[in-house]
Amino acid sequence: MSESSACISALWVKTAPFPAALLAKDKSVLVQSESAGTLIQHLDSQNISLIFEKVDQSAAPILQTVNLANAKGISFFDLTVTPTENGYLLFAKDSSLEHNLRAALMDSRQRFKDLVEISSDFAWEVGPDGRFIFVSQRGAVGYEPDELIKKHSEDIVLKRDKKRSLNPFLSKTKLEREEVWVLRPDGEPACLLVSCLPLFDDNNNWVGARGVCRDITDERERDAALARAYHRDQLLAYIVKTIRDEVEPSNMLTAAANATARALSANGCQIFRRKPESGMIVDADFGSLPDDIPDLFDKLEVLNENEVGIHEIKGWIAIYAATRYRRNINGAICLWRERIRGNWNDDDKILAIDVANQLGIANEQISGHERIVELSRTDALTGLLNRRAFFEEELPRHIDRLKYNNSPAALIYVDLDHFKQVNDFFGHQKGDEVLLLLRDFLLKHVRPGDVVARLGGDEFALWLDDISEETAEKRCKGIIDSSNFLKEYSGSKDKPLGVSVGLALYDPNSTETIEGLINRADAAMYEAKRAGRDIFRFAIPYAEAK
Repeated sequence: MSESSACISALWVKTAPFPAALLAKDKSVLVQSESAGTLIQHLDSQNISLIFEKVDQSAAPILQTVNLANAKGISFFDLTVTPTENGYLLFAKDSSLEHNLRAALMDSRQRFKDLVEISSDFAWEVGPDGRFIFVSQRGAVGYEPDELIKKHSEDIVLKRDKKRSLNPFLSKTKLEREEVWVLRPDGEPACLLVSCLPLFDDNNNWVGARGVCRDITDERERDAALARAYHRDQLLAYIVKTIRDEVEPSNMLTAAANATARALSANGCQIFRRKPESGMIVDADFGSLPDDIPDLFDKLEVLNENEVGIHEIKGWIAIYAATRYRRNINGAICLWRERIRGNWNDDDKILAIDVANQLGIANEQISGHERIVELSRTDALTGLLNRRAFFEEELPRHIDRLKYNNSPAALIYVDLDHFKQVNDFFGHQKGDEVLLLLRDFLLKHVRPGDVVARLGGDEFALWLDDISEETAEKRCKGIIDSSNFLKEYSGSKDKPLGVSVGLALYDPNSTETIEGLINRADAAMYEAKRAGRDIFRFAIPYAEAK
C-alpha cells in the first residue's frame, strides 16, 4: 500500500461514523474512529481473537456477529475484519437494536406457539381453497392435526339448517364468539365457539381465514339437559295441578290420564289401581288404544323403582311404570303411542316415572277415601249398608231408575223376635253371631241387583227391584218358612227366636215419598209382631194410607 493510500485509509477510519480501526500485525491500534472504544476494549476477547485466527488462515475478510459487554449491558456488532499489507482493517455495525427486535420477535413467536399448544382452544387457518393449512397441535373435537390438514372445512361443518348454516372457516368478515356445530370423526355432533379473522391479499381478494375455537359441547348439553328438566318440571306441575284441582277423588285419575297423555304426546293413557278384592283394574283411561291390550301386570313386578318398561305390539309402542306407595305397588300407568310418532325418549321415561310417583300417592288417597266412604256407608258388624246409606243414597237412586222405567218394587222390613233374650241369656257375642247368621240368611233370599241393609239393632231391610206383588209375597213367605233354624239360638223356650216381616209395595206412578214408603213398611212389620210374630203382613196401600 502506497503512503498516500495509507493516509487515505487512516483518514477514512478516523472519520468513520461507526466503530472502525486500523491495526498493526501485532494488533496494536494505529488509527480508530471516535465510536470504536468498545470494540478496541475487547480486541483480546475470545470471540474476536477467533475471528483474527480465521482471517490469518484464509487471508480473506471475515464478517461475523459478536456480542460485547459495556456499561449499558450487552451490545451486538456485525464485525468485519479485513487483512491488510501491514495489519488489519476493522469496522463494525452496531446491530443491537436489530438483534433485540429479532430476539423479542422469536420470544413472542415461541410464547404464542407454547400458548397455542397448551391451550384447550383449537387454533386454525384455512387457505383460499377452504382447506385447513394449519391446525394447533392438540387437534380438535376428536380429530388429530394430520386428519384436518388439507381437509375442506365444509366436510366437518354440520348443516342443521341449510338456509341459516354458518361456516366460520370461510368467513369474509370478522366473527366473535359465534357458535357452529361440527361432526366428530365418530359422526356425533359437537358445538364450537368460534372467533376468526378473514385474510385478504393486496388486491383485497379473500385468501383464507384464521381463528380459534373452543369446544362447548358439554356446556350446551348441560344447558339442553337443564332446559329439558325445566320443561319436564313444568309438565309435571301441570299434571299435578290438574289432579289437585279435582274435588271428587273419582275424577282425579281421569284428569291425570287426560293431562299425562297430552303432556307426553301419547295417543292414549290407562291408569290402573290395585284393589284388594279384584286386583288390578282400569280406573281411568283417555284417548285411543290398541285393540288387543296385553297383560303387562306380571312385568310390573320385575320393574325396579324409578324404572319403566317398553312394550311393542303391532303398530303401537307402550311405556308403562308401576305406581307405588311406601314401596308397595298399588297401581300402574300405561301410555300408548303409534309407532309412526316415534319411540319414547329418555325425557318421556323420566316424566312417566315422575307421574307414576305422583299417582302412587293419588291411588293411596283414593283408596283411603273409598275406605272412609265404605265405613260411613256400611254396618261395622255385618258389612251391609247402614241406615243412612240405605235411605239417603240407595233408595233415591233405585227409585229414580224405577220411575224412569215405570217398574214396581218392594220394601221389606225384617225384625228378629225375642232377640233381647238371646243377649240376656248368652251374651252379646252370641247375639252378634245370630245377627251374622241372619245376614247370610237374607242374602240368600235376594237377587244380585237387590239391596240388603241393617237399619240398627236387630232390624233389617230389603229392597227388591222390578218385582210384582205376587212374587214379593212369595219372597216374604219363603223368609218366614225357612227361618225355623233360628229357634235353636233362642234365649228361652217360651220366647223362641224368629222373624217378623212387613212388606210395602212401591208404585212408580204414585206420588208417595220415600219417608211414606218407609213408614208403611215399618208399620206392617210391627203389625206382624202384634199378630203373634213369626209371620209377615202387607202394608196398608198408599192410597188408603193417605
